[in-house]
Amino acid sequence: MTKEVVFTSDAVPPLTAFSQAIKSKGFVYLSGNIGCTSDFTIVEGGVQGQTVAALENMSKILEASGSGLQHIVKVNVYLTNLTRDFSEMNSVYISYFDQNAMPARTCVGVASLPLGASVEIECVAELPED
Repeated sequence: MTKEVVFTSDAVPPLTAFSQAIKSKGFVYLSGNIGCTSDFTIVEGGVQGQTVAALENMSKILEASGSGLQHIVKVNVYLTNLTRDFSEMNSVYISYFDQNAMPARTCVGVASLPLGASVEIECVAELPED
């Protein structure tokens, strides 16, 4: 199986340096998603609003790839203020997943994110068998 670019106009468009996602060997690899609108404006609501926007965008890309949030196996979360925003982000994040089958996850603090975002989320998901 060769790699396949995933694109959906329903999600925030990618910049020219990357794809929204790539499908390869039974998995879909999503690029990082920040909480912004399609015109690259950071959404209101702080880290919680941005987390909602990022996860909703990820859901659209996963759906376009033939997968979904329920098929995510690994998540990486990046926060610009880990101490302040970790629990706020988690309160939103956990509502998107089955509490008995949470994906593996790493969450790290970073110096800055694109457009001044507070959170960026990327993931790897399985492509369900037909």
